[in-house]
Amino acid sequence: MDISWRPSADAQALQRRAMRHRLLRERFHRQGVMEVDTPVLSATTAPDPQVPSLATRHAGHRYWLQPSPEHHMKRLLAAGSGSIYRLGSVFRDDPVGRWHSPEFCMLEWYRCGFDDTQLMQDVAELVAELGGPVEHTVRSYSELVAAALGEDPLLVSLAELGRFCSSHGLYEVSALDRDALLDFVMGVVVGPKLGHDGLQFVSRYPATQAALARLDDQDPRYARRFELYWQGVELANGFWELTDASEQAQRWQDEERQREEAGATKVEADARLLAALKHGLPDCAGVALGLDRLYALLDQEPSLAPVQSFSWEIA
Repeated sequence: MDISWRPSADAQALQRRAMRHRLLRERFHRQGVMEVDTPVLSATTAPDPQVPSLATRHAGHRYWLQPSPEHHMKRLLAAGSGSIYRLGSVFRDDPVGRWHSPEFCMLEWYRCGFDDTQLMQDVAELVAELGGPVEHTVRSYSELVAAALGEDPLLVSLAELGRFCSSHGLYEVSALDRDALLDFVMGVVVGPKLGHDGLQFVSRYPATQAALARLDDQDPRYARRFELYWQGVELANGFWELTDASEQAQRWQDEERQREEAGATKVEADARLLAALKHGLPDCAGVALGLDRLYALLDQEPSLAPVQSFSWEIA
């Protein structure tokens, strides 16, 4: 008998998922954070080489399946929306695996008047309200990566960094730049060891990995960016948001140059987001949280499939 039609999640898992979605919406409603919808298809996408997008076509034009609602949500913020959240599917062209599906459910929210420290506390409280750990700790990126490398990640030579990555199974290191090698260290060596005694926030990323975060006024070698790990799995990525349109344009130019060097598809800079930043983005902090991963960990499942109605393999 063919049972391939059946969902990957059972009825109880679907009920828990629905209950958690409801709790999230009730929490934000209680706190005056407005739910918004944003386009899934757009003429532009994130140029960050570490956030690969999927594309499709309509009427002869290329459109991108959005890897995050960030650009559209910031345009809403600049237009005066106030604090907002979006709960829904996003898409990334990463390999399918235990903790990644090309389509997954992301909760992204922005708190006006918050910085990254306040937002980390907000994330921890939200996870605890869903049944996760109550306790959390915060450690800096430099402290954690230096403990693995034996050297300051900002000072270690590219050759030494390459040798370290090779010794941990990374091939063709000569084709990768410094940040790609550091991403490997964090993703493969450091990250899996984090968050086994509760939630673990990693703060103050290198300025070269700032993405859309502002730099630290006290030490501009670092950005006001954080990630959240639990049980060795990365769950969230947050920023005290950059509001300077000129600096954002320069970062995108740098990222486009990296894409060209890597032979990746060209991505046009999001002119509408730059116009919104010039108009004025309110002081805010934002974070993206992978709900499929969080729900799987809450249910002590070994992968995403048991908490998704239809996993990628049977979608």
